[in-house]
Amino acid sequence: MPPVGASGSESPAAVHARAARVCIVAGEASGDHLAAALIREVRARRPQVTFAGVTGPAMRLAGCESWADIDQLSVMGVFEVLPHLPRLLRLKRALVARALEPRVDLFVGVDFPGFNLRLAATMKAAGVPTVHYVSPQVWAWRSGRVKGMAATLDRVLCLLPFEPAFYAQRGLDAQFVGHPLADEIPLEPDRDAARASLGLAPGGVQVALLPGSRAAEVDRLGKDFIAAAAWLHARRPDIEFLLPAANARARARLEPLVASSALPLRLYDGRAREVLIASDLALVASGTATLETLLCKRPMVVAYRLGAATAWLLRRLKLINVRFFAQPNLLADRLVVPEIFQEQVTGEELGAQLLAWLDDPARVAAAVAEFHSIHLTLRRGSAARAAEAVLALLDASAQPTATP
Repeated sequence: MPPVGASGSESPAAVHARAARVCIVAGEASGDHLAAALIREVRARRPQVTFAGVTGPAMRLAGCESWADIDQLSVMGVFEVLPHLPRLLRLKRALVARALEPRVDLFVGVDFPGFNLRLAATMKAAGVPTVHYVSPQVWAWRSGRVKGMAATLDRVLCLLPFEPAFYAQRGLDAQFVGHPLADEIPLEPDRDAARASLGLAPGGVQVALLPGSRAAEVDRLGKDFIAAAAWLHARRPDIEFLLPAANARARARLEPLVASSALPLRLYDGRAREVLIASDLALVASGTATLETLLCKRPMVVAYRLGAATAWLLRRLKLINVRFFAQPNLLADRLVVPEIFQEQVTGEELGAQLLAWLDDPARVAAAVAEFHSIHLTLRRGSAARAAEAVLALLDASAQPTATP
């Protein structure tokens, strides 16, 4: 029989001795990679810990048992999620049932806050300690959500350095662990090697197009990204365009646009990072890809378009609390890269912003210097720090509580 504390809780030694179980849920490709790195680091320190939950291919490769595939959560927007609610609620109930019978020792939600914070609330009510990995942008919009998070979460693991102070002012335990992309990407990316790997000539001007990984993003931005490339090519016919399709669904949506464009454009399956490093400039959908572009030290134009109803709601209720939405600008706390929102996203506007970078090498050099400084700030060994924070919470939750 395992040793227990005065209240019946297991001692840390007992947790170490048995296979602690962690339920972990990721909702998109970037979360899949974050979760996989966390799983590897935890198991390197404590091999008996097991993970199960909603997984992508990287998580499964890291040894996580799959209760559902990440594609089942690939939904974004306020109104856009409504048709999917019955399916998402069924999935949530199924996950809770599996996590509580027998009860897991910890729940980790990786990004995807609309789903994961609700799931964390149910887990917390059932007595499961909870962690949210990747702070939702509550500092940017709907900051009132923090009150519910404080009641639901035991810890938030933050990727951006300014986030813990925001939570500390609101009574929620938060820790800056650094950003894993900053650990993965070299401080000085090798453009010549990337071009050789992609079969590109060493010279020439290359522009990367990254319209997003979700089907909805590609549908909203893909046509305008191709139009921007056409506008720019009409003025700079020496430019070649590189388009990495994030997945098979994105490729299926992009292929007809590429086929009808008659542009010097290469379509790749994945390989976004190589494409960014090989390029001189990038047109990027707002999100994690903008940070990856920053870390690859490439100037960029950032575009963001929501469903019309969602955008109207955000504006009508004045729910946005920050000056910028692009991560490079948020991290620099000033406008370093152009950010184009909603109805401003047109082929002509995007193309003109791209051309402005190409015509201003001094501006490019200043942006690259800023990106290098931010890279150093974010480079902290994030997966290892996140693993230590998760294990500390596992141990703390197993400490015996004092009897009155």
